[in-house]
Amino acid sequence: MEKIIVSACLLGEKVRYDGTGKSVEGIIGLSGKYELIPVCPEVLGGLPIPRPRSEIREGRVFTIDGRDVTHEFSSGAKKVLKISLEKGALKAILKARSPSCGRGMIYGGSFDGMLVEGNGIACELLLENGIEVFDENDFWRLIR
Repeated sequence: MEKIIVSACLLGEKVRYDGTGKSVEGIIGLSGKYELIPVCPEVLGGLPIPRPRSEIREGRVFTIDGRDVTHEFSSGAKKVLKISLEKGALKAILKARSPSCGRGMIYGGSFDGMLVEGNGIACELLLENGIEVFDENDFWRLIR
């Protein structure tokens, strides 16, 4: 069975910054066809639940109260890549707009809700290593 890395929050795990999940039934439903491997880069990097919101600004990750958490985000991203490689997962479904998992568009670093082009830290690392990344808005492309 093909293995896919999935943001744990999309499977309903309460790992988001605000202590909630964002379950997507369509993604959960893929479990019959794929082995879904839940991950949360931020938690893997040592950040607590809940935690202050974070955004990427000038290549670094900062919390809304100004703390630099780039190290934790990078550490978690490396752990997600390691899990992907160990499990042989060549695809991932990650949470859109997240500073860890966002693909294509992420929040812009000023905590005003504005989006900018870019990838989250974990998403970028997976893409650099040949892992195909989807999000909750386009995961249906997996079902070809």
